[in-house]
Amino acid sequence: MSYKESTLNFIKQCQRVLHVAKKPDRTEYINVAKITGIGIIIIGVMGFIISIPAQLLGA
Repeated sequence: MSYKESTLNFIKQCQRVLHVAKKPDRTEYINVAKITGIGIIIIGVMGFIISIPAQLLGA
């Protein structure tokens, strides 16, 4: 497959994805934002919990 053919194939795939994709409605956007926020908070709390014993042990 030549460079030109692979580039055209990539462009066709991108067009297909953009055609199928849709803009999320308000409720879907809010749900995704909530889930993302909860995930960030959980990771932050886990990091905090791990850092406290590490500081106490002098690591």
